[in-house]
Amino acid sequence: MNFNLFFNAISTISEVDLPSVSSHLKMAPLERMESIEKGDDYSTSARKAAVMMLFYPKGDVAHLVLIVRNSYPGVHSSQIAFPGGKVEQSDLDFQQTALRETFEEIGIPTDKIKVVRSFSSIYIPPSNFIVYPFMGISATELDFVLQEEEVAGIIEIPVAMLLDDSIIAHKILDTSYAKAMTVPVFQIQEHAVWGATAMMLSELKDVLKMVL
Repeated sequence: MNFNLFFNAISTISEVDLPSVSSHLKMAPLERMESIEKGDDYSTSARKAAVMMLFYPKGDVAHLVLIVRNSYPGVHSSQIAFPGGKVEQSDLDFQQTALRETFEEIGIPTDKIKVVRSFSSIYIPPSNFIVYPFMGISATELDFVLQEEEVAGIIEIPVAMLLDDSIIAHKILDTSYAKAMTVPVFQIQEHAVWGATAMMLSELKDVLKMVL
């Protein structure tokens, strides 16, 4: 998709009602569905984090960036994610957390990102985090500088690929819930994107389809 067309089309995205649960359920592991449908409230007990769903031009094509996390002892080791991380005491709000972490993890300065809107928060039981996603856009091409301690690589996704339903599949994976569990994934190149990132991507995709 041409970046200028994409940029102009999303001008009304802040007016769209977020589909939230209906989008999250499309990509939720079976074990998560009951708690999502019930709308369990973990806002007081869970830790807080924020991520940036960042769009930008590569050539004249609109892209979205994801990161590949490094291997480490933890539930999110080697997973595909949006740039982001936990809230620090110095952060004024969740948006600032997302912007700060984006700079720290992939080297994109805050002044290069226009925050378009927030998206629906999502609870991640294995790590006990509530994640607050934000959609951002850069009008210029980006030079990524990876935080090597945490980020093993980046995945650049053309918007047209994200909107293509053929990248949705099911895979058998070992998860924190169970071994050899069938989960819905976005199959992006050789990467299977699942779990909370896939659920946030699902809402993002549904909202984009409303305005593009």
